Amino acid sequence: MPLTQDQITRFLRSVHPYDALPPDALPDLAASFDVWEVEKDFAVYDLGEKLAGLFIVYEGVIEVRDENDVVVSHLGLRNSFGERGLLRNGMAVTSARAEEHALLLVLPAAKFRALIAEHEPARRFFDRSRSARKASSNDLATSRVDSFMARTPVSVVPDTSVGDAARLMRGKGISSLCIMQGTALSGILTSGDLVGKVLAEARPLDTPVSDVMSPNPISLPPTAIGSDVLHVMMERGIGHVPIVEAGRLIGIVTQTDLTRVQAVSSAELVAEIANARTAQDMAKVTARIPQLLVQLVAGGNRHEIVTRLITDVADTATRRLLAIAEDELGPPPVPYLWLACGSQGRQEQTGVSDQDNCLILDDSATDDMRTGYFAKLAQIVSDGLDTIGYFYCPGDMMATNARWCQPLAVWRQYFKGWIDTPNPEAQMLASVMFDLRPIGGTFDLFADLQEDTLKAASANSIFVAHMTGNSLGHQPPLGLLRGLATIRSGEHKNQLDMKHNGVVPVVDLGRLYALQGQLAETNTRARLKAAQSAQVLSSSGAADLLDAYDLIAQTRLEHQARQITAGEKPDNFLSPAALSDFERSHLRDAFVVVKSLQSAIGHGKGMLG
Repeated sequence: MPLTQDQITRFLRSVHPYDALPPDALPDLAASFDVWEVEKDFAVYDLGEKLAGLFIVYEGVIEVRDENDVVVSHLGLRNSFGERGLLRNGMAVTSARAEEHALLLVLPAAKFRALIAEHEPARRFFDRSRSARKASSNDLATSRVDSFMARTPVSVVPDTSVGDAARLMRGKGISSLCIMQGTALSGILTSGDLVGKVLAEARPLDTPVSDVMSPNPISLPPTAIGSDVLHVMMERGIGHVPIVEAGRLIGIVTQTDLTRVQAVSSAELVAEIANARTAQDMAKVTARIPQLLVQLVAGGNRHEIVTRLITDVADTATRRLLAIAEDELGPPPVPYLWLACGSQGRQEQTGVSDQDNCLILDDSATDDMRTGYFAKLAQIVSDGLDTIGYFYCPGDMMATNARWCQPLAVWRQYFKGWIDTPNPEAQMLASVMFDLRPIGGTFDLFADLQEDTLKAASANSIFVAHMTGNSLGHQPPLGLLRGLATIRSGEHKNQLDMKHNGVVPVVDLGRLYALQGQLAETNTRARLKAAQSAQVLSSSGAADLLDAYDLIAQTRLEHQARQITAGEKPDNFLSPAALSDFERSHLRDAFVVVKSLQSAIGHGKGMLG
């Protein structure tokens, strides 16, 4: 059916980013669109074909396949496609076919480029790299108030006596009370008011707080930043600022909160842990890691910076626990090396981390040393890590397991056996152990082992093939409904697993590229960049995968930060409903990129993307 310009204009108003354009820009833009009416099985474009423009689905369903002819997406109403090729060189990087009769809006390539150049909302929307999102320093002045305010402030009604108010403040360990008249904030009572207006004036304890409170206190919205609070406090000479949203009290910021915010930095936590005397002392420090995560994310820091800083805290804690163990047990009888694997090994820890570690001993170590001194050392360190919040590994991948506390010669045998006989257990163990990173001890024990293992592994095509197949076990959550497939049942029904179906598929790809190129890096992003430099991964493939990984990892971190801010325990399960259409569209595209790279290696086309 033909579409009028008015119909196209109304439709665009319901699609992001066009709904964010100036109203007077839409009619001219609508006039730029062509309308394609296509029948079932019509080839909209083929792989490598010059693209006519940007496509938007007005009606019907479009099937998109990657370069290996694997279906990566089914697109329906309001979904757009073709932008990846347009933003690269104008050639299609996928193929698209109509699954049924469809109406497509087509914005010619030249008009698409003009749209991006002229309108910031469009430029942001089609910037899959998030390059527009500049990292800023994580300081009080630029952090949003809702990332550090005290939530659910304690309140009382106006006729509460000052005696009861004082006892409540003492019991709660707080310095202020909000005075509420129904749902409205009518005043604030501080410890200074009790001293200056009650004690100093010898008022009776049954005096209502309404007589001594500061009425109609100045408040700020949750979108305010730290500098706003500082300026208000200095200008008004006050130490408490209520946070109000739509007339509703949602928090309060005190001078104590500001001091706490300024103290929560990775450097501060590292310094405190380095001087801690016990695991219990360290636990008080690591309890502030969630707040550190929130502040780093709120400050605009990129995911790899946030996870690196958080991992630095774990590394310092591990080395401090090793020192505590040596103080208790005496000097080690032979050189040793403590290594981490998993997220700590890759320097990718977030707000949810267990411990994965092992010990490599000098070959002069005896069985008595291994089961005696080093078993005790492992127990002290692993117990300490559990105490401070890095819970025991469910799979027992810890140095406390005798299997993972062995001389260097045994470790060489382990890796040789996994490479020579890549059964399912060997594939799983190799995947974990290829992420090993030295933390404390004699680092020389690992250098030759890593180099020799990478050389032997990359030369064994059967092992590489098995590792490739094993890595494909984690698939991006792509499905028919709006391009995202959620968990179907259980506790996390209708949610996305942003760990196992989000970041892990990229982690697996990075490990494969490192294996192929004999790359020593363990961090996923560093592996992808090193693979590009070593020409294991093409420049275009690396650019796409890095952008996709950044978006997925950043979305996961922001989800955890929101949970912590809301007083919840952070996890990896995200409801698509919590995302805007804009965010879902980007996330879907990122998963499509990962799926395409998986498809390439799964079809035996090597590692080049």
